[in-house]
Amino acid sequence: MTLPSPSGGLLAGFDAGQTHTRCRLSQRDGRVIAEGEGSGVSHLGSEQGPERVRRALQSSLEAARRQGGGAALAPLAAAAIGASGIEQDSPTQRLGTDLARQALGLDAVLVTGDERTALAGAFAPGQAGISLISGTGAIALGQNEQGREHRCAGWGWLVDGVGSAMDIGRDGLAISLRMADGRLPVTGLKAALWQALGVQQAHELKALVVDPGFGAAGFARLAPVVHQQALAGDAHAQIVLQNAGDELAAMVIGV
Repeated sequence: MTLPSPSGGLLAGFDAGQTHTRCRLSQRDGRVIAEGEGSGVSHLGSEQGPERVRRALQSSLEAARRQGGGAALAPLAAAAIGASGIEQDSPTQRLGTDLARQALGLDAVLVTGDERTALAGAFAPGQAGISLISGTGAIALGQNEQGREHRCAGWGWLVDGVGSAMDIGRDGLAISLRMADGRLPVTGLKAALWQALGVQQAHELKALVVDPGFGAAGFARLAPVVHQQALAGDAHAQIVLQNAGDELAAMVIGV
């Protein structure tokens, strides 16, 4: 992306994940003015996808402007957005670019996958390396000295969430249901997860997770609970985390 010719204006960088979005405002010399956090995004092809992207960009930008005060209120010159679920050179990328331009009121906008912004931030052109992301979702992207890239995983939480916080939370809940109906002995994992969700019966849990507002982010918020139970010695929680770690390692090996 080529920056517009006027010397004024701030640069905005967005890291848009499924749980939350961060916006960082900076001067053209790289000096950071402010950073703010807003709502998360979902895939643009989902029912609420476009609206969630718009709300995520605007809410995180507003939070950054509030945090930075007067200096952060200057107009934007350009914005770069690394977002979950944006495939390179796809209709989704073109749709995301149009939505970002509308949401920010800005023509100079670059929208790409968050794995690409992570890789570009970690390694210079011509430098070999691999970026491994494990947040709400999980993905690995690498490059060699010749600029060839390869990507593993990250093909959508419904079919390929291995190694992610979503997968950890969902697998923990699946185990808790097996405990609830007698397939496994009950451990503290079940009580901790159900307390975090505010449910007492299996049918309440079933109704909660199929709600359209729950989704990947709802499962991902439970990953810290599983982690704490693993630290406390719960064998089932430890197995969930071990499996996630194995999957992340396989992604790096694949790249």
